[in-house]
Amino acid sequence: MLPFELRPIFPVILFALPAFAEWTLYTCMATTKGYVVGAKLNSSGLARRTGPGNWQQISHSHPFMFAAEADPVDPKSLYVAAGNGLIRIPKRGGPWKILTAEDVTELRDVAVDSQGRIFFGHSAGIRMSSDRGKTWQEVSANLPRKYTEAIRADRSRPGVLIAGGEDGLWRSDNSGASWRRSGASGVSVMRIQQSPHDPCFWLAATERAGVFSSTDCGQTFENLGRVGVDRNTYDIAFDPGDRNRIALAIWGTGVVVSEDSGKTWQVRGRRLPTSEIWAVAFDPAKPGRLFASVHEEAIYVSEDAGVTWTRDGLEGSTVSRLKFLEESAR
Repeated sequence: MLPFELRPIFPVILFALPAFAEWTLYTCMATTKGYVVGAKLNSSGLARRTGPGNWQQISHSHPFMFAAEADPVDPKSLYVAAGNGLIRIPKRGGPWKILTAEDVTELRDVAVDSQGRIFFGHSAGIRMSSDRGKTWQEVSANLPRKYTEAIRADRSRPGVLIAGGEDGLWRSDNSGASWRRSGASGVSVMRIQQSPHDPCFWLAATERAGVFSSTDCGQTFENLGRVGVDRNTYDIAFDPGDRNRIALAIWGTGVVVSEDSGKTWQVRGRRLPTSEIWAVAFDPAKPGRLFASVHEEAIYVSEDAGVTWTRDGLEGSTVSRLKFLEESAR
């Protein structure tokens, strides 16, 4: 157990999930185990979970997909940040549309704000579109280091963005027109997440510097303590069904879970085949149901917040992102 103190968080604001919502788990993955350069590409790209142990690849194979986000205008489509651009893809398969030109590659993350504006982080900055990807503008002007690994849009405050890359965490209050530092100077940031229960509570995962926390709506971030230090923390997941439960994917440590909003942590992945974990995600439809991607092994699922695990498919995969998206009958 890794004990440390966390400052009192702001009053809890519940993020209500619709009682009738149906959720599907999507993943950006590549089947890399045993792959030899020059050989035919194995099953890779975007996949969706259709049932316990069952996964369906969506349309074409693509080895370099790193993040996915819902399209709020067309609930039957989603946006994917890929090595060759931002792609709009029908959830059930069909023609893809690349929304960016050849001047931008190596996309790392994608976010859509409450106004429908699309943002993506890439190897040379951040871009925004207000017209569903028809036109783009660069919005990383005053960032000293342009490489952006992670970007999130504040769901409760239009125009507020939190971004991270090679030089810590940055906040914008004007949709990227200007940025100011909010913490973790000189640290490489891997993932940023906002609590579904309290929009002022944010966590950021880093390379070897641990986990950083904000309880003032992303204005400032402070290090939580020893959790994740000297390791790469690749992912963060809040449990939508339990405001106190958080999971981390820490390479070389495994799946680490807190049941008290980050005050203390326990390693929960000891029964997995290795401690090399890429991604974690909680099922919004069932508190405590946790998915984890084990490097070149498979996706695993736990019904008890990581105490026990069952193999769930995508054998031999490397997974960049696990993402639950709400389905629509429209």
